[in-house]
Amino acid sequence: MSESPRSPALVIGEALIDIVDRGDGSGPLRHVGGSPLNVAFGLGRLGIPTVFATEYGDDADGAAITAHLADAGVAVVRTAGGARRTATARARIQADGSAVYDFDIDWTLRHPPTVGDASVVHVGSIGALRAPGAEGVLALVESLDEGVLVTFDPNVRPALMPPQAESRALVERYAARAAVVKLSDEDAEWLYPGEAGTAARRLLAAGARLVAVTHGAAGSELHTATHRVGVPVRATNAVDTIGAGDSYMSGLIAAIVERVGIDAALSGTLTVQQLAEIGRIASSSSSLTVARAGAMPPTAVELASALTAA
Repeated sequence: MSESPRSPALVIGEALIDIVDRGDGSGPLRHVGGSPLNVAFGLGRLGIPTVFATEYGDDADGAAITAHLADAGVAVVRTAGGARRTATARARIQADGSAVYDFDIDWTLRHPPTVGDASVVHVGSIGALRAPGAEGVLALVESLDEGVLVTFDPNVRPALMPPQAESRALVERYAARAAVVKLSDEDAEWLYPGEAGTAARRLLAAGARLVAVTHGAAGSELHTATHRVGVPVRATNAVDTIGAGDSYMSGLIAAIVERVGIDAALSGTLTVQQLAEIGRIASSSSSLTVARAGAMPPTAVELASALTAA
């Protein structure tokens, strides 16, 4: 299996503070979060040079975000100056470890970032689908050179996004330019009610080259125009699922960059063996994350150790 050199990544989207209530009387805990932030952080921890374009306040929560990203070596570009406050998401942990969210967030993207020499651009979630900032994100994505690998995760948050039909149309516009799309089975069911099983096929028809669909503890599936590969989940004791999908996404991006190469992903020529390998890496990254509290993805050393032990 060929290995390509590491390439810088640009991630665009929201940063926020997760206020987590475990319902055990211990009181809420605060963690840095936001789906694109988690992906950027995960890429940094895996050794991929990463720039994160986002917006947050000049407050204590904002300082926590700055320090958190710095710990992973992620450079930050502020797209709205000093916002009035840092966004929050209040998460209530259910008995099965899943999280239910209430958000307080604005997203404007007043100053779109410069792409520079980034070979990978990742967008998703609120940052890609919530107006007014989403308009700038989509325009930037659609203006990119064809040699840039775009990756996209809708990470659906119905209360913060346009109505279903409008969101579905936006997702398919992103898929027209994004070579790699990841979505959960819950995302698929919301976007294509009653027809979730067709989501991968529809997004491939829209233009995506690789669609990954995650099914929680049931594993994931990687789809291309010619192949479908099932990936089992790595057994673990789940503490909570915050950041699980984002860690899968960062693991998937890193695996593509370092194991199979950007050109193979752009062309859609990934083999069954390559799909199984990048899926195994993404799944292991996610499993290591759910085994500890908060969205704390693995380092490159931790992931390599887990893959060797598997």
